[in-house]
Amino acid sequence: MRKMLFAPLFAAVLAMPALAQTQPSMAVPAEVDQLQRAYERAWAANDAPALAALFAPDGFALPSGQPPARGLEAIRQAYSHGGGQPTTLRALDYRASGELAYVVGAYGPANAGRDVGKFVLVLRKVDGRWLIAADIENANGRMGPPPRPAAKPAAG
Repeated sequence: MRKMLFAPLFAAVLAMPALAQTQPSMAVPAEVDQLQRAYERAWAANDAPALAALFAPDGFALPSGQPPARGLEAIRQAYSHGGGQPTTLRALDYRASGELAYVVGAYGPANAGRDVGKFVLVLRKVDGRWLIAADIENANGRMGPPPRPAAKPAAG
């Protein structure tokens, strides 16, 4: 009976490394790749206006740790507090139908070869050009150093 109880647990432990593996990248159309590279350049330059320019006028930005931002001015404000780090975006999945498309992807420090977060871009064709209708991202963990421990209260 004990063997039967441990078998599922053992199988789950063996499967864990497979679940933690990095998802493979996939190619996207040139227009979408150019949009991702423009996003990387604007992010690395901490250029919030350039990031906002990649969005549809009524687009949404849903960055980690912030409320939703809708519209170009709100998106510019949302991205004015981040960026400045060379970052690589890579597509894990891409689909398009008519005027809408999406990219499911991962991001990480440029040339580090590891992902620190994931994203979904919903794209919409506006005047023949792909623009971001929604950008949803969240980190797998902290990109910078770990937080400092809280200070101990003074004895008194």
